[in-house]
Amino acid sequence: MKVTLNRAVFIQELATVQRAISSKTTIPILTGVKIDLKEKGLTMTGSNADISIETFLESDNEKAEMQIESTGAIVLQARFFSEIVRKLPETTFTMEVLENNQVAITSGKANFIVNGLDAENYPHLPIVERRNQLQLSVQMLKQLVTETVFAVSAHESRPILTGVHFVLENQKLLAVATDSHRLSQRIIPIEGETSDFNIVIPGKSLTELSRSLVDDEEEVEISIMENQVLFKTRNMLFYSRLLEGNYPDTNRLIPNSFNTEIEFSVPAFLAAIERASLLSHEGRNNIVRLSISEEQVMLYGNSPEIGKVEEALNYEKVAGEPIEISFNPDYMKAALHAFGDMSITIKFIAPIRPFTLEPTEGQGEFIQLITPVRTN
Repeated sequence: MKVTLNRAVFIQELATVQRAISSKTTIPILTGVKIDLKEKGLTMTGSNADISIETFLESDNEKAEMQIESTGAIVLQARFFSEIVRKLPETTFTMEVLENNQVAITSGKANFIVNGLDAENYPHLPIVERRNQLQLSVQMLKQLVTETVFAVSAHESRPILTGVHFVLENQKLLAVATDSHRLSQRIIPIEGETSDFNIVIPGKSLTELSRSLVDDEEEVEISIMENQVLFKTRNMLFYSRLLEGNYPDTNRLIPNSFNTEIEFSVPAFLAAIERASLLSHEGRNNIVRLSISEEQVMLYGNSPEIGKVEEALNYEKVAGEPIEISFNPDYMKAALHAFGDMSITIKFIAPIRPFTLEPTEGQGEFIQLITPVRTN
């Protein structure tokens, strides 16, 4: 195998594949990146216990400036290889496999010889059956991940809650995540013929998927197997394992009658929460308090060690009974970031009952739930 190609384009592909490579694996060959060169182009693969990523760089890609002298395959230790390529002096470099799986990497006057591994020993990726397929735009999939993945649990005590629950039913795709203190749920309509499914994808996998998707790609094809899901774009295959077990029935958690409602502009409310949390973060209890009455809406932050803050909030509309409610400001900030620049309606039942956040326009498609903090 011998190939010359553009360093910047190669590094971009390598960085995507490296998202799936862990230095802590018990299988030594999986600390490496598999490089497979054929006449049509260069395939790179990285894998760990949870995800596998395969990218393809076409030989006729003008930016890649690829000159193939001979084809072949090799596995190289990913971290060192990446550092070497990043620090090479010229805009292009040459890779050549020598005897005994050694690889010469040349650029300008720099010449490295590194030890590789036989690509035949690299584990094969799962074979995908063409069933349970779904197509989404890259933009929609990234939005779905942004709107839900922050609410997955960080604790392994309930592994199923470390993932996002995806259910396709009646031409609607539901994505929901909860860590039992908060919940985020998004529903989108699906066009075309699809098979219903019910799966849980690890939150970490979805975060890496979102980072790996390129905005100029238009469509993602999603295929579901028994214990794997594959996200396929024109130049990338992204495999993730699925979480086993039954996801809790989150529908029953979302209330449908309320006693108090208030509308906020997200950027203004977020800025006020960030100011209040400056002090709450310094205290033992990370809590802010929201007080709603007909006369005014107040936000309070308090740290016995540092001091306190109070702010009269600007709001767009308020209705219902007065209420005082305390909550974790970090949960509120994460929820508000997921909405972006829009107006939202927050609905309350009672000081110790969960409250909901929804866009003022198009309610029902995207809803979040936060459990308040009891303060006695």
